[in-house]
Amino acid sequence: MAASAADGRDPGAPEAGHTPDPQRWRALWVTLVAGFMSLLDVTIVAVALPTIQRSLHASPAQVQWVVSGYALTFALALVTAGRLGDALDRRRIFLLALSGFVLCSAACGAAPGITLLVVARLAQGLAAGFMAPQNSALIQQMFRGAERGRAFGFFGATVGISSAAGPITGGALLALASGPQGWRWIFYVNVPIGILAVLLGRRLLPRTRRSERGRVDATGVLLLGLGVLALMYPLVQADSGGLDQLWWLFPVGAAILAVFTWWQHRLVARGTQPLLDPRLFSTVRGYAVGAGIGTLYFVGFSGVWLVFALFYQRGLGFSPLWSGLAVTPFALGSASAAVVSGRLVERFGRLLTVCGLAGVIAGLGGTALLLRFAPLHTAPWLAAPVLFLGGVGSGFVVSPNITMTLRDVPVRMAGAAGGALQTGQRLGAALGTAALPGLFYLVLGRSHDYRGALVTALGAALVGMAASLALATADWRRDRHTHRPRHTCPEEVANDPVHARHT
Repeated sequence: MAASAADGRDPGAPEAGHTPDPQRWRALWVTLVAGFMSLLDVTIVAVALPTIQRSLHASPAQVQWVVSGYALTFALALVTAGRLGDALDRRRIFLLALSGFVLCSAACGAAPGITLLVVARLAQGLAAGFMAPQNSALIQQMFRGAERGRAFGFFGATVGISSAAGPITGGALLALASGPQGWRWIFYVNVPIGILAVLLGRRLLPRTRRSERGRVDATGVLLLGLGVLALMYPLVQADSGGLDQLWWLFPVGAAILAVFTWWQHRLVARGTQPLLDPRLFSTVRGYAVGAGIGTLYFVGFSGVWLVFALFYQRGLGFSPLWSGLAVTPFALGSASAAVVSGRLVERFGRLLTVCGLAGVIAGLGGTALLLRFAPLHTAPWLAAPVLFLGGVGSGFVVSPNITMTLRDVPVRMAGAAGGALQTGQRLGAALGTAALPGLFYLVLGRSHDYRGALVTALGAALVGMAASLALATADWRRDRHTHRPRHTCPEEVANDPVHARHT
């Protein structure tokens, strides 16, 4: 049963006191283009690493930081950036971050050496992390009712396509800009698009209402940043032995995050605004479950693209372009389904996610079997329709999950909530991109069997997706059997005198 039907809300009804922004749909496309660039840059650079290494005479450890450094600073900024957008002005933070992203992209393209390239990538990831949570927050600010589901459908399509399209986009750019310096256009291409998005954003994006603003918890920023850094750093250093040498940072990070959680509860009890209100997880319907589903899904979803690239390029001798084309059916299926799913989420609710996860598992599982047993010269093309099925499933996962996770979050907390959701996804993605290629190399080193290594790595990805499916199924069945009413949002909790007496 759809969540909206269970609580009797009319999903198409406008909220009281909300006047729709007449430019909201044009403004949405500005944020989606910017979001697409920032997420695409997580994976697009991977196909160019060999060329960058040769061009700049870099070591493997140095060139790995071009990818991992971006992912690290991206994740570190998300929650703090979301809260700053809530407290100050989402439009201002978005435009400043987008401008910084454009400048850093130009600096990456012009970098004369590996050190300056890594520094520019760290700054670029920080700018992307400040920009990303404003996307979902602006959607919540500009849209209500069924329109919000449609808008999140486009946003989910952007998230899914940008991750899957990285290899093909990078391969195409390298094919067009041939030569030892062709990799620079992977960064330069962001500049004209980003400048246009800044100019349009200044005209179209709305400001944050003063009634929705607040203060920023500096202590929470420090604790959360240290905790996420401790968890992320061993993962981004996995190729350099980080998991073996820095494993002790995992319990340290968990302990710091426990202190962060205690501090946030204390601020709530004192009536002070926290960085990340813990009541998001306990009182806002669907937020905790949705964050868990997204984190587990991205463990498998993000890592499989590196595994496919390794298999096609090193195992089958494909060029970066043909390697990207081989996985394009997944991106096409994801794009088409994500837009449609935004219109269906109010009707089917969590069931849509359950069906989507089942489709992804079937698609990737079938692809693994075909690539393992079909003749090598036909296997990639036989796998194309099965990958398309998996992409359709993914389109019914990412977009509806984002919608159901964030739709009941109060607008004044939208940035922090979106940042926390994406932080979980980035942590899952970091774990997947570290573990799955590592498993691929481990099996390959022992057996010299590219097919066996691929199947083993994809099997590990499916374990994470199966865990996400189990969580989604449990949530769907709970809604179906209990007809769970709408949870109280944090504003309602904060204004409840009974709750106030107990806290």
